[in-house]
Amino acid sequence: MATHSASLPHVHISTTVQTVVDTLLGRIHTGQYAVDERLPSERTLASDLGVARNTVREALEVLEGRSLIRRRAGSGSFVNPPDQQAAPTTHSDIAASSSPLHLQVIRGILEPDMVRLAVINMSPRAIESLGETLSQMELIQTDADAFVRIEEEFNRKIAAGTGNPLIAGCYDLVIDSCRQSFRATQLRRHLTPDRIETYQKRYHSLFNAIAARDTDAAVEFIKLHLVEEQRILLQQG
Repeated sequence: MATHSASLPHVHISTTVQTVVDTLLGRIHTGQYAVDERLPSERTLASDLGVARNTVREALEVLEGRSLIRRRAGSGSFVNPPDQQAAPTTHSDIAASSSPLHLQVIRGILEPDMVRLAVINMSPRAIESLGETLSQMELIQTDADAFVRIEEEFNRKIAAGTGNPLIAGCYDLVIDSCRQSFRATQLRRHLTPDRIETYQKRYHSLFNAIAARDTDAAVEFIKLHLVEEQRILLQQG
């Protein structure tokens, strides 16, 4: 019987262990490690991921605690079928168990309609506040971490601007998923100064579309942006 360990995501683990957990989660959820497949040995994973074996061992213990894998002495670790895996129960659990692919799927579903509703419902004051956040974003040249923080604030304001607290709450979960170590590492790796400048121009175009109440242009922007994010994800996968 699978052991449900919903409290495990709240136990403090090192950033390195969390990165390994997120990486292995991504491989499980995208099917790189299939159901009932034996995972590579601790030694192989340590070499592949560039970490110590005890780091891999801790990460496997976390995954076992979530019932994502089962470990057999002398045989190795195996991926559990979905019906044996402990279901995520909290906001943090859901974010931690979401792979980069899951994240892109939900963004593709949520963000176009989120932007469309924001164009319709944002108040002039909310649009002005969004413009202030854009101005802060446009000051950044090389600091990827700072850019991501302001990008989150910009998108939160769009989510709030829909006037729908459920959409805003859903987008908070999207942001939490983006902050998972594996996904955050991907984001920062591709945010070169040139790409930051490109994103600034795109967000400027999005803001202009929102301010002009141009629904079609705003939705087209976000769809193109998501296509670019998907392309980067596939390149890094």
